[in-house]
Amino acid sequence: MLQTHTVRPQQELEGVRYPDEERLRRYVAEGVLTTETLAGAFRASFERHSERLALVGPEGSFTYRQLDEQTDRLAAALLEMGLKPLDRAVFQCGNCNELLLAFFACLKAGIIPLCSLQAFRKLEVSYLGNLCEARLHLVQGDDPKFDDVAFAEEMQSEVPSLTHILQARGKQRGKAVTLASLIQDMPLEKARQVLAGISHDPFQAAVFQLSGGTTGVPKIIPRFQNEYLYNMRAVAACNGYTKEDVLFFPTPYMHNLNMGCFFGPFLLTGATVTVTPDIGEENLQRLVREHRPTWFGVAGPILTRIAPELAKANAEERARRNFIAPKNAAGLTHLTGSPTHHIFGMTEGVIMFARRDDPQEVRDTSIGSPVSEYDEVKIVHPNTEESVVDGEAGEALFRGPYTIRGYYKSEKEDVTRFTADGFYRSGDLMSSRVINGRRYYYFCGRIKDVVDRGGEKINAEELENVINQHPSVLASAVVGMPDRTYGERVCAFIVLKPPTTSLSLPELTAYLQEAGLAKFKWPERLEVISEFPLTASGKLSKAILRQQIKQALEADAASVTINQGK
Repeated sequence: MLQTHTVRPQQELEGVRYPDEERLRRYVAEGVLTTETLAGAFRASFERHSERLALVGPEGSFTYRQLDEQTDRLAAALLEMGLKPLDRAVFQCGNCNELLLAFFACLKAGIIPLCSLQAFRKLEVSYLGNLCEARLHLVQGDDPKFDDVAFAEEMQSEVPSLTHILQARGKQRGKAVTLASLIQDMPLEKARQVLAGISHDPFQAAVFQLSGGTTGVPKIIPRFQNEYLYNMRAVAACNGYTKEDVLFFPTPYMHNLNMGCFFGPFLLTGATVTVTPDIGEENLQRLVREHRPTWFGVAGPILTRIAPELAKANAEERARRNFIAPKNAAGLTHLTGSPTHHIFGMTEGVIMFARRDDPQEVRDTSIGSPVSEYDEVKIVHPNTEESVVDGEAGEALFRGPYTIRGYYKSEKEDVTRFTADGFYRSGDLMSSRVINGRRYYYFCGRIKDVVDRGGEKINAEELENVINQHPSVLASAVVGMPDRTYGERVCAFIVLKPPTTSLSLPELTAYLQEAGLAKFKWPERLEVISEFPLTASGKLSKAILRQQIKQALEADAASVTINQGK
């Protein structure tokens, strides 16, 4: 009989909702979750594959040994600065070797990374930093478009707990300390002596991920040492990653998609990850040509940039490649000549993939099935717990060894987000059916009010709340408009406040910039209307607004075609 204390962290963090003890004990008893830690598993992988290449790209390569040594030195240096295990660090840096060095250093030091986006600004960083009482702010330091060091200094007055600024790249500026100097000044032998005194708790939070922001600003999602490790290993086993694989996935590393399903599992396997801050066409094509990736993530415009290089591949090269896509697997396979795997995933938990050996019908149309046999899925009539019949669309509910039980400091609100027995209400519509004895799932849309811009989930309510503060705006409604490159872009419908008669998109975005809202959330089209369309029950109809903007875009395209023909 397992004792209660064996599945509880030694120190419970205020605001963290730990997994239900009874279910956690069962997962441990059945060997699903172990007492191994994420930090320990990465360290073991770095040692086991020490002479293999871990990171490659235009800015140099790292063997696993070099990655291990550099991150040991940086981890110890962070502790010597006065940071302590379980302190929180806001990560705000683009993809580069230094970002990964900082991430693994924090894991080794027991510091919890808050995985924010480089594009976040005052509204997001001040809220999240204060919420988790972060002590360290990691910024890139050489962003030519934004002085992030000055921004970090400004944030210190907004977030009093932010006492340290770590500059990942570039010449040292202001109050920041550079990552390179910390590594240089910490001898490896001393670093390992310092780290020998750090213990890692398998049931403790390891990483603070972020939700897609579907109800206001993003929510913090605690991911725990042993369950996040299980998540990564389950994905690696599902997709059959080997140490011979090479990853090309230039989406943000701090996203759960990349961390939990790709670079994390790859580095646990001994495989190689391509790294580049430069996502220009020439550089990306060189990465494909020189390093011959076997797994590709090509969201947004990335596919267009590498398409000429992909087209040069012979049949053997196409066969060894695998592509990942949330939809249109058949189209991507036709374009590339390589297998494409549909994916569905939530930072809150469940991950699904379509597999190579699934029937072609499934590979073309389904998001596949969960990576773990312990993942539980219910499809119910929305806002109920009443199951739908096979083939009928309903809200997907999830529970399992790596699905969270609650958001950070959000216990009251979580009552409506989880069922009494611990299923997470995803807000996504799915259907399912059994084919050849196996249950497969089909994504049918969202209940949640978000715009999915190339994988970035933009919460309509959050954006509307900021737009509505503009002195000329009476009310606003944000919807997604179709886009070939990003899937969706943001369109804002606005009713003006009398006596105002006009508002331009540049005027609105200037206001949003001044308000401190991240740029990727800004509307890319503005429609001023006299009143909002209503449903039969008298509520604002976003379905009608989406249809209106779709028709407007089609009319614009037709007009361009006619004018070009003259």
